[in-house]
Amino acid sequence: MTPCHVLDAVRELAPRLADRAAHIDESRRIPDDTIRELVATGVFRMLQPRRYGGAETDPMRFYEVVRTLSAACGSTGWIASVVGVHPWHLALFDDRAQADVWGADASTLVSSAYAPVGRLRPTRGGYRLSGKWMFSSGCEYASWALLGGMVVGAEGRPVDFVTALVPRDDYTIRDVWNVVGMRGTSSNEITVEDVFVPDYRVVRNFDTANLRGPGQKVNTGPLYRLPFASLFATTVAVPVVGVVEGCYGEYLAAMRERVRLSLGGGRFVDDPFAQVAVGRASSEIDAANLQLERNMRDLWALAKAGEDIPLSLRLRTRRDQVRATERAVEAIDLLFKTAGGASLFLGNVVERAWRDAHAGSMHVANEPERAFALYGKNAFGLPVEDNLV
Repeated sequence: MTPCHVLDAVRELAPRLADRAAHIDESRRIPDDTIRELVATGVFRMLQPRRYGGAETDPMRFYEVVRTLSAACGSTGWIASVVGVHPWHLALFDDRAQADVWGADASTLVSSAYAPVGRLRPTRGGYRLSGKWMFSSGCEYASWALLGGMVVGAEGRPVDFVTALVPRDDYTIRDVWNVVGMRGTSSNEITVEDVFVPDYRVVRNFDTANLRGPGQKVNTGPLYRLPFASLFATTVAVPVVGVVEGCYGEYLAAMRERVRLSLGGGRFVDDPFAQVAVGRASSEIDAANLQLERNMRDLWALAKAGEDIPLSLRLRTRRDQVRATERAVEAIDLLFKTAGGASLFLGNVVERAWRDAHAGSMHVANEPERAFALYGKNAFGLPVEDNLV
């Protein structure tokens, strides 16, 4: 399925997703039917190698699809984005790992928990892995997981940071995701107890950051020459912006017909304070999207040309990615504040979007101060070292 067909299919699906959003929020999970529909649209294979039935497309097309889904349902958009980026990461692994996942079924889904809390001890042919990971979005729907960890030496000290690919039979999932927002993402806890991971299912984070994963020997297209941090961090920003963008449209539609019962009455649309809020919120949403799109276009152009991607662009991408999340939160706060008391009721579109945007902004990759400081250090000519650049 081409990227245009995926977008058309998602646009057709979006009204049904919006109708399900309240139930998803209440039940804390995305229905199996929705996951099957998303699989059928091809959204999860947009960044997957063509060698394994994927579209291997321009990432901006993928993010356009994510924004459309997030505007309809925040949890659904988050899952589409985060689970949808994992085929790209898997493509950086040894081809044997890719075949393990996609050899029998190219639609197999993968979740992740990248925090390096696991411990890997070297053994013949691979590692023994143990650990407990929080926040594995969509793990309920996935058959494999990408798990972060530290390789430890004989004295128990860390000697390397890696990501391990682990099949569903080798880990357990505990339902702990009962939270304020993004409630349907099933971002639950994964536990691994002393399982064997062959060495070809482990990649060094240092190699990934330096664009030299083993999978790039077989997946030679420009998509797999993009920096992990730039792509993944954008992946957790776009759904937040999409949620607020969708809420903005719903807000305008609802408020055009609203008549105030207090503050002297009158039509809501005639209130200059509401007009200012709309102007500010819409500007923040546009600015967020424009900066995200500019950076991804620049990254894509360099990758297509086979040119090196400079640190300055990586840092600008991180700077604008966290700022996009901030802008989205600022915009939804404006809409929430001016929507009146009705926005306090659970199930209200503005209330749910407010919770989802704030919850999505809590992801570690959306934390602004660290990213801004990294950009500032580089601007001052100081050395920069960080896994998310």
